[in-house]
Amino acid sequence: MRLPRRHVLQLAASAAVAPVLSRLARAADYPTRPVRLVVGFFAGGLTDILARVLGDPLTQRLGQQFIVEDQPGAGTNVATEAVIRSNPDGYTLLMATSSNAINATLYSHLNFDFIRDTVPVASVARTPMVMAITPSFPAKTVAEFIAYAKANPGKINMATAGKGSSVHLAGELFMTMTGTTMTVVHYRESYVPDMLAGRMQVVFSPIPTTIQQIRAGKLRALAVTSNTRSQALPDVQTVSESVPGYEAIIWNGVMAPKGTPAEVVDKLNGAVSASVADPAVMAKFANVGSVPKAMAPAEFGKFVVADTEKWAKVIKGADIKVD
Repeated sequence: MRLPRRHVLQLAASAAVAPVLSRLARAADYPTRPVRLVVGFFAGGLTDILARVLGDPLTQRLGQQFIVEDQPGAGTNVATEAVIRSNPDGYTLLMATSSNAINATLYSHLNFDFIRDTVPVASVARTPMVMAITPSFPAKTVAEFIAYAKANPGKINMATAGKGSSVHLAGELFMTMTGTTMTVVHYRESYVPDMLAGRMQVVFSPIPTTIQQIRAGKLRALAVTSNTRSQALPDVQTVSESVPGYEAIIWNGVMAPKGTPAEVVDKLNGAVSASVADPAVMAKFANVGSVPKAMAPAEFGKFVVADTEKWAKVIKGADIKVD
């Protein structure tokens, strides 16, 4: 039987529209079961705290529980690979961090490509670090610190949270941009005890790690590493006020495996962005020195690429290797 041309065109149009309607229907129904938000660090750390703060409003907004699951190991690489290898259906997500941008260059034998194998979903927060020194250190400003470091090359001990950590690279970036040399000491455990004992003189520390010691006068905040002052330490200058262009922040955001439907990504982005704008969430973020930062998926993706390229230059310039 030969169908009239008009019927043929109608059938073709229906066939083309059907997959679109199916995808939209899936996005409208999503999520229909609990969602895993995977963190690459141990419980109690900054990324874990932010994920748990975010999980509650997402559960309320989307009607299914968002379960935070910690999978520490290899500087977030274990968790990242687990998410990348999962089904790209929006039910397994990664609470990504600046460590992911760093690891793309730091590790030369990864089983995945972070940029290629993930889909940016939503930016969550930015957290500055603080350039903290022992109270007995002679410098009172960043400019004085730089002058002292240049006059005493290698005599300042700089603590880090491990080779290639954000804490380490913030210090390496500082040395590169100021032409200074310090003795870098990597810690597997907390560097705070040795900072308090004066065995280390400086650390570029996440604000939550050292803010209590700073408030108690046991450490002195010389500057924060963001390009604007931190609400957590409003009277402390930024490094960039003395070193123009310097910025080293810890960022967090949600990523999904490559192939996750765009409609699901958009729905998640809307829920995350609305959640981080909630005053209750903003207050909890502020308690750990973090600032909410919402972005559309494409904008967040560009940011991650730029940050990956930035730290690649620092890592290659300082010849940092971990494998």
